[in-house]
This record gives sequence, C-alpha cells and structure tokens, in this order.
Amino acid sequence: MGALGHLASGPGFWPTASMTEFSAHHLVDLFRLFALRLAEARIDLGALDGAIGDADHGNSMAEGFAAVVRATLAAPQDLPGPLMAVAARSFLSAVGATTGPLYASALQAGSRRLGERASFGPEDVAALVGAFADGIAHRGNARPGDKTMMDVWFPAARAVAEAARSGASPLEQLRQAERAAAEGREATRAMIAAVGRAARLGPRSLGHVDPGAASAAILISALREWLEAQVGDPPMGRIG
Repeated sequence: MGALGHLASGPGFWPTASMTEFSAHHLVDLFRLFALRLAEARIDLGALDGAIGDADHGNSMAEGFAAVVRATLAAPQDLPGPLMAVAARSFLSAVGATTGPLYASALQAGSRRLGERASFGPEDVAALVGAFADGIAHRGNARPGDKTMMDVWFPAARAVAEAARSGASPLEQLRQAERAAAEGREATRAMIAAVGRAARLGPRSLGHVDPGAASAAILISALREWLEAQVGDPPMGRIG
C-alpha cells in the first residue's frame, strides 16, 4: 500500500448496489468539468506561478486535462478503470516537467481504484481524492508543509477518510474535502517552498499561494460539484 493508501477509501457505510452507478461515459463528463474549471482558472494560476515559478502552471493544467478529454472521448475503452489509465497516459504526453508525472501517477492510482468493473458508484468518486493523493505521494518527494499540491491533497484525503468513518455520504465526504483543500491552499501562503522551482526563492516564497495547491483545490471542488449534480443531497448518517 502506498504512502496514503489508508486514506483512499472508507469502511463502506454507503451502499453501492442500489444507488446511482456511473459508466465510462460519466467519467469523460467528469474530465470535461476538470478541463473547464482549469481553463477558467488558467490566467489566475499562471499569475500565481509567475510570482514563484515560471508562470506556466495554468496552461499546463488546462492543456493537460483538455488532452485527457480528447483522448478519452476517442478511446474505444468502455470500462471506467482502463479509461482512467488512458487519461493518465494522455496527461503525461501533454504535460512535461514535474506536473505531468505527478498527475499521471494520480490518474493511474484512480484507475487501480476503479479496477475492471463496468461501473463505479458515488463512494468511488469520493475515494478518488485519497487515490489521487496516494499516487502523487508515491511519485513525488514532497510532504505536507513543503508548499506544494500535497498541502491540499493530503488534508483533503484525510478529510474524506474521517468523514467516511463517521458514516457521512460520499457527497458530504467531498464537501469536507473541499473545505480542507481550501484551508490547505491558503496555508501555503505562510510556508517557505522546500522543493521545486520555488525552493530557489527561499524566504521570498512567503506570502504567495502555491499554484499547485491552488489547482489541486480546483480539482477537488470540481469532484464535489460533479457528484452533487449527479446525486443531489442525500441524507447524512450511518447506513445499516
């Protein structure tokens, strides 16, 4: 199990058989929302990156997920897990530097989570937060506190796991993750970058939001937005 594998899923309080099930078509729809939200944030993410990096993070993320949409739309694959693996390869091909391998690893971890099943449920959507976090942690060398995307993915994954243990619905798990992600993003303002290009600035990186943390928070918000549109607002509480 990877560094965050214990955060990738809850104990299964929420049933899967009788609830909404999603297909590969739905997964492409989720990727479309990722691409849309990142395209909308392209300029802002570029400005954040320009303060402490090379100003290309907004373009990289937007173009990476646009490539994911194109590849998954064209893929003959009709199983969600293998389609997620197609997304991983297409993101890596479209995005170089550090971000490409990290999100390719995240998407590969998501593919393993979905497996070879014909469909996936709301609980799998929530568990993607932990799977993505685990994939990024496995590939990268950053830890929480280093002023990177892990300052969003780690607390968001922890929030999902804690909410799942309390019996919260998948949608509520993602709401908790979204709140943790926003807090993690803002917390990077008070950090000194320890890895990546920004580390060269030392104390001058203080006061700036990390662009990778900002884009991670966008993706987590998009997960919540997408699931909310699919299932509405189911009641909270332990099932069974």
